[in-house]
Amino acid sequence: MTEVFDNPITMIALCILAYQMGLFIHRKSKIQVFNPLFIAIALIIVVLQTFHISLETFDKGGSIINMLLCPATIMLAVPMYNQRETIKKNIVPIAVGTIVGSVVSMSSIYGLCKLAGISDQIAMSMLPKSTTTPIAIEISNTLGGIPALTVAAVIMTGILGSILIPSLIKILRINNSVAAGIAIGTATHALGSAKAVEIGETEAALSGIAVGVAGMVSVVLVMFI
Repeated sequence: MTEVFDNPITMIALCILAYQMGLFIHRKSKIQVFNPLFIAIALIIVVLQTFHISLETFDKGGSIINMLLCPATIMLAVPMYNQRETIKKNIVPIAVGTIVGSVVSMSSIYGLCKLAGISDQIAMSMLPKSTTTPIAIEISNTLGGIPALTVAAVIMTGILGSILIPSLIKILRINNSVAAGIAIGTATHALGSAKAVEIGETEAALSGIAVGVAGMVSVVLVMFI
């Protein structure tokens, strides 16, 4: 049994199976809270705990999947290319929206941490929660945060965003696809952008652009912090 778990292919298969089960439950229930990624994470944790599989063993397959993250993210360039004229016409809203969104995100999380009496190290770890993972980790290291906590915050932000985005767009009556895309990308990075693909091509394109711009804005804000 140990040899089976030590095989990276087993861990890759576990990830794929868990996500497929998440998709199945989400499609059958049609409830936004049952996010496929959230369900997959929960199922994988249960399996790892049940069979006493170490994180190092799991990472043998997880690192291979992680290696494919960049090529998968690049696929967001397809809707960007298709919507290039829309992007050109909305350069100013994209810049203003991402700058304001990044400032509000970082200042609000820092303010809430201070209000709750949370230590500065944890606050610095939570600060880049709305930034894409690679940039968030570097920001956390620069500010003296805890990278592992930062990654957890980034993932939870993306998952919660994916769950709440459709409902928030309806509740707030955001009928402008450009505005919706900028908000999604700025607040919930790549995971939110994946959800934006389901909403529409314009939302997906603007969300993808916002992820990159928000990342650069966050790096600049760190210098002031």
